Amino acid sequence: MATLPLTKRGADKLKAELHQLKAFERPAVINAIAEARAQGDLSENAEYESAKDKQGFVEGRIKEIEGKLSAAQIIDPTELHADGRVVFGATVELEDEESGQKVTYQIVGEDEADLKLGLININSPIARALIGKLEGDTAEVQAPGGLRHYEVVAVSYI
Repeated sequence: MATLPLTKRGADKLKAELHQLKAFERPAVINAIAEARAQGDLSENAEYESAKDKQGFVEGRIKEIEGKLSAAQIIDPTELHADGRVVFGATVELEDEESGQKVTYQIVGEDEADLKLGLININSPIARALIGKLEGDTAEVQAPGGLRHYEVVAVSYI
C-alpha cells in the first residue's frame, strides 16, 4: 500500500476519531443490539436492523482509519526544511494576479482538507500547481471559471 501523507494535526484528528469509535460508539452499538435482541423476534425488529447497520458503519470506519494510520507518513510542518519551496504541509499566501485578492492555504492530506479553514488537499489542482514553487513564482491553475494565475507571496512552515 502506498504511503498516505498526513500532517501531525491530521494524524491526531484521525487517532481521536478512532478512539471515539472504539471507546464509545462500538460499545453503544453492542448495547443497542443486545437490547433489540432482548425484545424477541428479530425478523421484524427495526431497532435490531438499525443497530446492525450502525455496527457495520462503525466497524467499517474503524478499519478505514486503522488502514490510513498504518499507511500514514506523518509530516510535522514545523520541522520541514524545504528552502522556501512549496511542499506538503507548507502554508502558502497567494495573490490572484487578476483581482489582487489574497488567500492563504495550507497543503494537507485528503482527510484533513477543509477549504473553509484554508486547508487544501494535496491532490487538488491548486495544490498540484503550487508544489515546488518559491516566493515570487506564478502558478497557473485550471479552475472551474477558467485559467487563474496566482503569485506566491509567502511560504511558511507552521
